[in-house]
Amino acid sequence: MDLDGTLFIQLGLFFLLMVVLRQFLWRPYLKVRGERVSRVEGYKEEAARLEAEAAKRLAEAEAALAEARRVGAGVRAEARAVAQTREQEVMAAANAAAQKALADARVRVEASLQAERAKLQQTAADVGRQAARKILGREVQA
Repeated sequence: MDLDGTLFIQLGLFFLLMVVLRQFLWRPYLKVRGERVSRVEGYKEEAARLEAEAAKRLAEAEAALAEARRVGAGVRAEARAVAQTREQEVMAAANAAAQKALADARVRVEASLQAERAKLQQTAADVGRQAARKILGREVQA
């Protein structure tokens, strides 16, 4: 290999090209690549933060839902107990009213029966007297 002046010119052009390409191509590429990497890392961190926040909110919502269910079950049990007590009271009142109405009806029926028996006995006595008068042909005293 022969070392002459062209080697130095080529070496100078190589270094000049390296400096120019480094300045206008390599540095902007590295800058854009670094920004993209930092943006992607920022997005990953933001996604992790949002995921953690969503998990926290979901846990809070589930806890609130469980609490609401527990409270609802208590209220439902209390309402059921009140309704059963009220039902027993209403049934007792209705039963008492029915028994009273039945007793009143029995008294009225018995009174009516007694009155009708008295009328029937009177009518039977009158019919008997009339029959005896017609059969005997004279007036009968009771």
